[in-house]
Amino acid sequence: MKKIMFVFSFFCVFTNSHAQLKDTVLLMNGNICVSKVIDTLIGAVTVFNPHKITEKLHFEYNEIYCVKYNNGFTKYYYQQDSVIGNYFTRDEMLLYIYGERDARKGFKASGSLIGAGLVGLATGGMGIFFAPIFPYTYMAFSGVTKVRIKHSTISNPNNMDYDAYILGYERVSRSKRRIQSIIGGTIGLAVGYGLYFGLLKDKYPTTLSLRF
Repeated sequence: MKKIMFVFSFFCVFTNSHAQLKDTVLLMNGNICVSKVIDTLIGAVTVFNPHKITEKLHFEYNEIYCVKYNNGFTKYYYQQDSVIGNYFTRDEMLLYIYGERDARKGFKASGSLIGAGLVGLATGGMGIFFAPIFPYTYMAFSGVTKVRIKHSTISNPNNMDYDAYILGYERVSRSKRRIQSIIGGTIGLAVGYGLYFGLLKDKYPTTLSLRF
């Protein structure tokens, strides 16, 4: 029994120490990679793939906000520089990243999916030659309309006081709207054209007579 407890204790200590040896890479898109940094040369940070330790991942410097090492030291790769388009301060960019992350996790663009799908279904079902224009126009407008931020999708309500956070949230939300609009519009068009050529085509008048 004592041997079993000793082995178990050794395993726990080894596991905890192994976890503490990992570094944290915070990417500009809001994703986090927790793994051991093995190289920071030639314009990229190289780490072991957390999901497949035999593989390596390479992140270019411009993809990284910062790397927090297991010894507590933090190396920042993001710097404010308007020449290369980095207009935010370091703190503002971190809020922007948080906004992107919250939107990626919590924002649902189901309205765009359904709306574009209905437009595609309606125009495709009428057999209109230019039907694809309508759902993709819908997609374009879905990317510019105001984004409603629900409090249930926010990790920290205090972040709503900062424009940088809101801008990051809106950027990802609008991107998700466009993607869902393309998916919904494409499916709607396919179903609409299928209905038109399979069932509705012969039921529509082929000519329109005008009498004066």
